[in-house]
Amino acid sequence: MVPLTLAEHGALAKSLLPAATWDFFEGGAGSEWSRRANLDAWRRHVLRPRVLVDVSTPDCGTELLGAPLAAPFGVAPMAYHQLAHPDGEIATARAAAEAGALLIVSIFAGRTLEQIAAVAPGAPRWLQLYWLRDREALTGLVRRAEQADYRALVLTVDAPKVGRRLRDLRNAFALPPGLTAANLDPELTSSARQSAAGRSAIEEHSRQQFDAAVSWADLAWLRRHTRLPLVLKGVLTAEDARLAVEHGVDALIVSNHGGRQLDGVPPALTVLPEVVDAVPAGYPVLMDGGLRHGSDLAKALALGARAALVGRPVLWGLAHGGADGARAVLDLLREELLDTMVLAGRPTLAHLDRSALAPWPADAPPPL
Repeated sequence: MVPLTLAEHGALAKSLLPAATWDFFEGGAGSEWSRRANLDAWRRHVLRPRVLVDVSTPDCGTELLGAPLAAPFGVAPMAYHQLAHPDGEIATARAAAEAGALLIVSIFAGRTLEQIAAVAPGAPRWLQLYWLRDREALTGLVRRAEQADYRALVLTVDAPKVGRRLRDLRNAFALPPGLTAANLDPELTSSARQSAAGRSAIEEHSRQQFDAAVSWADLAWLRRHTRLPLVLKGVLTAEDARLAVEHGVDALIVSNHGGRQLDGVPPALTVLPEVVDAVPAGYPVLMDGGLRHGSDLAKALALGARAALVGRPVLWGLAHGGADGARAVLDLLREELLDTMVLAGRPTLAHLDRSALAPWPADAPPPL
């Protein structure tokens, strides 16, 4: 069966992956309220189509921090792609490059920065970082990213530690033998391979290695060690958006970490307008969280996002089809976006503004 929706890609992946791996990919923090709310938020907006508009040549191409993209989306940073497929980030990088999409590589990638870059020289790539206690390790990664032609650094700021993910605790989740964070010293990640009943090795590892004392003042230190643009991921309030601009941050990603950090926070989509309105006009704001259709992407753009990131569905495609499966997910999103633009009478991204949306009535149940 050829998957025709992202949900069908997910069903195929679930049938192939070990249950504990599926739970690691899919699970959220706490009761998983924020994870479910991410998916529900898209249904709270409806499209306002315009008619008798020339939609014969729709165009969804864009640029982001100077890099051209075939469509306004990218692959969100996710750890250990080899849990989904043996080729891991090598396959994902190939898929993203072929689809003309941005790739954000996780600090916990299972392949080296250099191996990933070699797959598609010149393709748009950013490196995601957590703030490690070991600052020498952090600056080493930054230097390697610059040398390997990564175009920006993405600092995840909503994770002073990994959230309490009950699925991982119940499964005593730990990395399987042979899988490591290829860009870090093995000593820094050895605890991620050791777990016990009722514990998550991933959570324990974050307590040991993440610096929970980092503050806005530390951004100046990072700036001194790189010439790359700095992007903050995990911003959910206007207050923090304004502080980011004041501290010289180049772009923001509105995100609740896929519902995997603090449970009970709002979906990124619902606070996207607040963040966009808090920054200067034209300032790059991206978002992620629960995107499952090209029409979702259109809604994010209409609410002010320059681009949106897709996470779990890329791993679904990777799990059942390697690079071809991940590419199929990205191609499907682009096709669905173009279809939405044509049928909504919005032939360019400039036409996807707030006039393209209306809220679903508050007193009506959301459509299924």
